[in-house]
Amino acid sequence: MPNPIQGLPGWRLTELDETGSTNADALAAAKSGDPGRLWISAARQVQGKGRQGRPWVSERGNLYCSLLLIDPAHDLEKLGTLPLAVACAVHGALASLPGAGRHEFRIKWPNDILANGKKISGILLESLALEEGPLAVSIGIGINCAHHPDPALYQATDLAELGLATKPDALFQHLAHNMAATLGAWNHGKGFPQIRSEWLNLAGGIGEKINVNLPAGQLEGVFEDIDAAGRLVLRLQNSEIRHISAGDVFFGPPV
Repeated sequence: MPNPIQGLPGWRLTELDETGSTNADALAAAKSGDPGRLWISAARQVQGKGRQGRPWVSERGNLYCSLLLIDPAHDLEKLGTLPLAVACAVHGALASLPGAGRHEFRIKWPNDILANGKKISGILLESLALEEGPLAVSIGIGINCAHHPDPALYQATDLAELGLATKPDALFQHLAHNMAATLGAWNHGKGFPQIRSEWLNLAGGIGEKINVNLPAGQLEGVFEDIDAAGRLVLRLQNSEIRHISAGDVFFGPPV
């Protein structure tokens, strides 16, 4: 049975030693009628995954957790801004750690967290339309505490390497409280203007040349902004403006 989270009435946590995927567990809980605001954490995942189905190495020592929300947005258009709110919450949790001020934590669109330019956290949102009508959303979050994978696409780091050694359960408390506050400010999507301003202040690459990998190819241009729907606004070399809903962003020269 889930346990209440101290200081957060209505929020609960189920702690597992090992599981396939906390995201899958959260969506299974939704199918069983869970009302949401349920966190599921695991010491180890054996079927962890990132965006576009990429495997996410999930050995013991790091934080792996998912948050189940039921109908988090008032309409589907607002749902696209949720990943940016989640990124602000994860950033806030990391920035609140003792000694974090010695390092630069930035958000890479839409919701990766970089520490000194290296990936330290990944976020994956998955959704499921339930038979009764509501939409279940599982927010999967992995934060490198004790070690980090060596992904092909990005350089990575972890809190221990940064001199910010933190146990996953202690980091989770920072995360849960920051998430509750940020989702309250997001307010089912109605508060996105405030979240957008915060996100832009925390983002990396604004005003710089970036490359965006899309299923149909790669675009290069200047990262101008994010729009009211949370999409990346890219100004191409011919001054054409593109609004991008999904893609892999890279800073610097093309990859």
